Amino acid sequence: MLAITVQTERGERFAQIDAERLGELVRRIGERGDRFLVLERIPELPDVFAQVWHERGGDYQVEYRDGGAERHFGVEVAEAGTVVAALTRWARDEREWGAGLDWRFVDLGTAPEPVPELALDEERRVQLEARIRELIVCGYHGRDSLTEVAEDYLVDGGDRPVTTAQARVLVDRLWRERADEQRSWSGTTDPERIRAAFAALEQRGITARENFTCCRTCADTEIGAEAADDARGYVYFHSQCTEGAAAGHGLMLLYGAFDGGGLSTVDVGREVVAALDGVGLASEWDGSPTRAVHVTPLDWRKRLGV
Repeated sequence: MLAITVQTERGERFAQIDAERLGELVRRIGERGDRFLVLERIPELPDVFAQVWHERGGDYQVEYRDGGAERHFGVEVAEAGTVVAALTRWARDEREWGAGLDWRFVDLGTAPEPVPELALDEERRVQLEARIRELIVCGYHGRDSLTEVAEDYLVDGGDRPVTTAQARVLVDRLWRERADEQRSWSGTTDPERIRAAFAALEQRGITARENFTCCRTCADTEIGAEAADDARGYVYFHSQCTEGAAAGHGLMLLYGAFDGGGLSTVDVGREVVAALDGVGLASEWDGSPTRAVHVTPLDWRKRLGV
């Protein structure tokens, strides 16, 4: 699989597709409402992307950016196969992936004004950075969502000390730090094992949701709307559970049975424990229907954008 996401003019978003599927998407575009693709690597990096535009009967317009408006290049290509080959090499981050194409600088106009430094005292700066780092480690927020958090986190009445642009600069810096960190990770991570366990539970009629709502009260209220008609039970962890896992305290899983599903709450708890065991995760649970399943020990290395 290619470690990329692909967004289409139709509003579709595909993640970790293979080269064959990428080729299908490139060859598909051309009709009104379906004329472009935007590719980003996983993890998404600020100002790093590739894109292709095509109208039926014309050449493909391929562009890429590698770090800012001053590093934005484009080329026109006649054959879809050439486009697919180049974008596949880009997705694999191969050296000289664009060799053989006549790339030219794309002038997008006036460069944006520089963003002023944050005017924060040391205490508030540390507080803000710590919160954004915490959410980045949790792994479920994208850069846009994190920017909103950074902009609003220190708001006090009418005092808004962080602008949108300043929030974006801060988020992008901390995001890059985490992306650099995760390049050293290898193999399957524990959050990926959680996802595999949840996928197995879904196949057995247990509705399973990650980072679901803000708290248990909201999750218990809303989980029924997530369930298929034949769902027998549910399991989830909410955002406070995620933050606990990211802080090194293991992950609490909440669960229950749906009326008419043929399972008791204890039955669901047993299935959850069995699914965790099946992916190599240890858990603690005393068999009580009122106690959460505690996944521990747990090494929370959630890959950005996955």
